[in-house]
Amino acid sequence: MKNFFPEGHIINTPTNIQAKSSIRALTDAMYNNSILEAKALMCDCNHNLYVDLGDIKGIIYKDEGAIGITEGTTKDIALISRVNKPVCFIIKDIIETNGTYTAVLSRKEAQIKCMNEYVSKLSHGDIIDVRITHLEQFGAFCDIGCGIPSLIPIDAISVSRIFHPKDRFNVGDDIRCIVKNISDNGRITLTHKELLGSWQENASMFKQGETVSGIIRTVEDYGAFVELAPNLAGLAEPRADIYPGQQASVFIKSILPEKMKIKLVIIDAFDNKITPNKPHYFFNGTRLEYWQYSPDCCSKLIETVF
Repeated sequence: MKNFFPEGHIINTPTNIQAKSSIRALTDAMYNNSILEAKALMCDCNHNLYVDLGDIKGIIYKDEGAIGITEGTTKDIALISRVNKPVCFIIKDIIETNGTYTAVLSRKEAQIKCMNEYVSKLSHGDIIDVRITHLEQFGAFCDIGCGIPSLIPIDAISVSRIFHPKDRFNVGDDIRCIVKNISDNGRITLTHKELLGSWQENASMFKQGETVSGIIRTVEDYGAFVELAPNLAGLAEPRADIYPGQQASVFIKSILPEKMKIKLVIIDAFDNKITPNKPHYFFNGTRLEYWQYSPDCCSKLIETVF
């Protein structure tokens, strides 16, 4: 059974709630070296985090806030950004002063345990559950366990090109990803597009002669690329009054597997707020060693070898 999760997954579980219910329960959790979760209430001027443990004061001192804080490889924003959000921790000590209890906590120790017992055992091609934590122009950052960060580069999010990861994800989304690269220092880079299906799997959802919905992603002199699914786009005939980001109704003129092309005609294009949909995964296993996007009948080979 998996024991390590992105932060926020266990905060409302009965086991986690019970472990924080009393001094005795917290003491048992400390001796068992259990990973617990609670909401961070405040980050003081010294970047110490104060954690909601009910009537008991909980504190994560700055140096215990995350792997890399002491060395300077992790920035202080990693602590500040946890305020009003769940944080994981291991209890290092419980101090009693004049009848008042303070639990000294370590998020760093929880992360080290996660690294040693889970992350360090991952290998290329492993499929894992992650949570989107923030989005940048170049990619989506994820929590792969206990707040340990990883990155999905923007070109690994989907085959269909997007301008920004917010076109595909929302912060807080729980998604699946594949371990793509592991650096010498143990940092993991993820990929997502291989789980979204091959060209043929996506094209099989559409038929020539249908009029379907799409999103205009790029506009060129020779036509517009319209996304029909995250891993499938077609080329529409040129039209003057369109631009990227619009929703569109498109007529499917032809589907050509041997050329890996779909020819479209834009019937209508309009502005409308686009909310990212929950990803649909064509592969639901726990490991992928090889993925081929291009159809067998196509002379162009697009593949990923893990």
